[in-house]
Amino acid sequence: MDTQDLDGRGHPRRAARTPLRLLAAAGAAALTVTAGLATPLNPAPQQARAEEEGKKVLTVAVAQSVDSLSPFLATRLVSTSIHRLMYEYLTNYDPKDNHAIPGLATKWEPSADKLTWTYTIRSNSKWSDGKGATAEDAAWTFNKMMTDEGAATANGSFVANFRKVTAPSPTKLVIELKKPQATMAALDVPIVPKHVWENVDDFSKFNNDKTFPIVGNGPFVVTGYKADSFVRLKPNKSFWRGAPKFDELVFRYYKDQDAAVAALRKGEVSFVAGQPALTPAQAASLKGDKNIKVNDAPGRRFYALATNPGARAKNGDKFGDGHESLLNQKVRQALFMAVDRKTIIDKVFQGHAVEGEGYIPPRFSTYAWKPTDGQKLSYEPEKAAELLDQAGYKKNGDGKRVGKDGKPINYRVLCHATDPQDKAVGKYLEEWWGALGIGVTLNCLDNVTDPWLAGEYDLAFDGWSVNPDPDFVLSIHTCAALPATPKDTGATDNFICDKKYDDLYDKQLAEYDPAKRADLVKQLESRLYDTGYMNVMAYPNAVEAYRTDQIKSITTMPEAAGNIYGQDGYWSWWSATPAAADEASDDESSSTGVVIGIVAGVVVLAGAGVFFTMRRRATAEDRE
Repeated sequence: MDTQDLDGRGHPRRAARTPLRLLAAAGAAALTVTAGLATPLNPAPQQARAEEEGKKVLTVAVAQSVDSLSPFLATRLVSTSIHRLMYEYLTNYDPKDNHAIPGLATKWEPSADKLTWTYTIRSNSKWSDGKGATAEDAAWTFNKMMTDEGAATANGSFVANFRKVTAPSPTKLVIELKKPQATMAALDVPIVPKHVWENVDDFSKFNNDKTFPIVGNGPFVVTGYKADSFVRLKPNKSFWRGAPKFDELVFRYYKDQDAAVAALRKGEVSFVAGQPALTPAQAASLKGDKNIKVNDAPGRRFYALATNPGARAKNGDKFGDGHESLLNQKVRQALFMAVDRKTIIDKVFQGHAVEGEGYIPPRFSTYAWKPTDGQKLSYEPEKAAELLDQAGYKKNGDGKRVGKDGKPINYRVLCHATDPQDKAVGKYLEEWWGALGIGVTLNCLDNVTDPWLAGEYDLAFDGWSVNPDPDFVLSIHTCAALPATPKDTGATDNFICDKKYDDLYDKQLAEYDPAKRADLVKQLESRLYDTGYMNVMAYPNAVEAYRTDQIKSITTMPEAAGNIYGQDGYWSWWSATPAAADEASDDESSSTGVVIGIVAGVVVLAGAGVFFTMRRRATAEDRE
């Protein structure tokens, strides 16, 4: 699916280590913004309000709807990105090189045996309701995840190895471990206010979307939300790093990516990132437009095909209806060898991606892995056919491969209805696997989450935003990530449970030597590759576009050549500086490492018809 980064999930998660000044003051003349959300769902009255108050509004168009505003439940990229803006984490990541820097914690240190970690909690962080944020809030957050299965839904893997968490004082947090854990500077968990959340009865059902403003201590405060429509935020004036420069930030959901691009061209939004990137055609169509820049940088995501290896729960119960042939490793590898990655890069991504191999994108050079020449599953359809024969899935008189039940094999492939790349690659699969005698049915849905969690699919397009520390995206393939029972929701990606993989995962988690840990992570990737459960086809670029007449500057990550949307942190939205009302947008109005935010709604500049926007884990598909 798709993370924090999954964050996603991709959530995809994140980390930190030294204070930071990201932008020099860029004295922009005051902007009078007439706007708000002029849409069929929220028309003129918002415009009038913004016009009266003279707000500087940055509207961000996103291609994914929020799954939950609860940080204990959310896995979609847009959701985990918003949580980065709402709540502080213990640590953050430096946008220059991804090393850990302070967040809510100003420093952290282990005991000699590495089993006890002590964090110093900053004294100048306040909740948006005026109460001080303390070590007690952090201890309560972690303890709730350790003792409440509902609270562990999204981020439970981070605390699975915790023995005890205490707060001896308001500025001292102590975490005791069962065994050494190398990710203690990368605990990508939003810390929530105890005095608010201790009143929640059922964490598995509470979505944090009924009372506004939502109390947080991040750079922004959520002030409004409408499902499948928008999330509205305002700056947290008491944020310890300093308040953001825009008066309001709005994320607006666009189901139609072409409509979002059209809105950018008209000036109705400031930034568009797509799902998770602009298509080559969309990017090309924008490059000649005045006041629009296209940012095309190496991404932090992978794009893959995930197989259903037989959905099961921790209690041993099996569920779902995945095709029995996919339990055979030779079949999975045969399908792997019948996918032409070069064609996908050239024809689908049109060069805006790198050919996939290992599980970690090459941007994270410490952990990136490549198969050896003898190990590599290259595009060799003839050998793929031989493997299928060896596995016992031979062709019948009609040239169709048949399963153990004697019926022709036809794989159902889950795809995201809003992602044109899924559909394009799906057409190639029909051709490539059809030549092997295997049928393909694309099941393109707005919501792939329900059938995915139910195990009711054969293969699925998958993608996660990988964090600087890859532990989270590795953990979602362990047996521990399976749901407790078929009725529960686990942290698993696609129900993989492999003892050799688990042994390697445990070893890397306990290894503090960076070089040795990196080697273990690469062994994990090698195991994942050999089993054929995850077929990483590409590492897509982050292809984004923004209006330079609306955004003067914004931080990319990494700063030298990186992405704006889907960062490991809040740097893009926190740092975004409005362009002056009379400022012409030219190449010089954006500098290296400085670009823009995300698009979501419509913001009209007073008397000038100009608009603004911003960003966010991984997503982004359905999980990050």
